[in-house]
Amino acid sequence: MTDREIIRVLIIDNHEMVRRGLSLFLGRFDDLLLIGETTLSDDIIQICADLQPHVVLIDIAPQVMDMITIRAIKQAYPAIQIAVLTTLSDTQSITSAIQAGATSYLLKNVSDDQLANAIRATYQGQRVLSPEATQTLVNAVIRPSEVKYRLTEREIEVLALIAEGLNNREIAEKLFVSRSTVKYHISGIFAKLNVSNRSEAIALALKHKLI
Repeated sequence: MTDREIIRVLIIDNHEMVRRGLSLFLGRFDDLLLIGETTLSDDIIQICADLQPHVVLIDIAPQVMDMITIRAIKQAYPAIQIAVLTTLSDTQSITSAIQAGATSYLLKNVSDDQLANAIRATYQGQRVLSPEATQTLVNAVIRPSEVKYRLTEREIEVLALIAEGLNNREIAEKLFVSRSTVKYHISGIFAKLNVSNRSEAIALALKHKLI
């Protein structure tokens, strides 16, 4: 056994083989305890309530819903630290995850010992970035992208209609889509702009001339 404090780890990954591999990895370290594994489609907030992890190790895909999940965990349980473990090393993914509340951002080419140390540091609230993620952010500062907010054409349409004062039903009728589709687009807009309501979205859109 170890004198170190036991760190309770929850794995969130949609791929069973990845979860299995991480489970075997965690079993090698006495101070890292796997308390559960799940997918992004499950009720993550309830699982966190039931299992009370110290660190959530989560994969992300190029979808805004993953960032919403990270933000929801941090809002519900601020003490939980989140480490992203992914294959994505683009600027948008890295910055979105950190803005959503992730403490650390790691790529899946990390070694076992590096990952173990990163989990320990994350548990202490220390930010850990993979070398590739760090280089990506440095490059973004040196050569900033002309497009800060990567909204799709449809999201810009929805944002413009929000600015006109239309509600979800009216937007759905205007664009000939369902209300659930409108809600999905609005969630994407909020995540990409890092805002929590329509007023903030409109103010940011006008400030940066997005509409």
